[in-house]
Amino acid sequence: MNLPDKPLRIDYLIAAILLFSMAAIAFINVISRYLFHFSFAATEEITINLFVWLTMVGSGIAFERGGQLGMVTLYNLFPRPLKKAAILFSAFMSAALFIVVDIFTIQAIYDEITLFQATSASLGIPVWIYYLGVPVLSVFVFRGICRNASNKLTHISDRSKN
Repeated sequence: MNLPDKPLRIDYLIAAILLFSMAAIAFINVISRYLFHFSFAATEEITINLFVWLTMVGSGIAFERGGQLGMVTLYNLFPRPLKKAAILFSAFMSAALFIVVDIFTIQAIYDEITLFQATSASLGIPVWIYYLGVPVLSVFVFRGICRNASNKLTHISDRSKN
């Protein structure tokens, strides 16, 4: 069996670990309910928060692959300079959206640490720990946005040379 020459990427690894963890937690909870007629209350709390983290990592991968929504029909009618401007505008607006999300999440983390000091219902973990995944993992979103814009701009430049 030949393995691909591509190196293992950290975002793929994190996504795989998060998805595996969610599936394992859900499986253990189902087995527990079936065999012992007992459900672990904490599993829902953990799974929901891991899902949010997985969504952040997955968004970065989706952005890099060009999986975000777009107005392709209109974009295809644009001349080359306007296409470049549209790519840059789209990347800027996408990054701006996640910057706003990060700002509000960091504000919520600050409020949780300083004012509310709330803990999760099942495990008693400080809630800000769950929130922390959003700004930390948004690094992958920004990387995906930049890589996608770079790939599209390179593709347009390569087409102009032919």
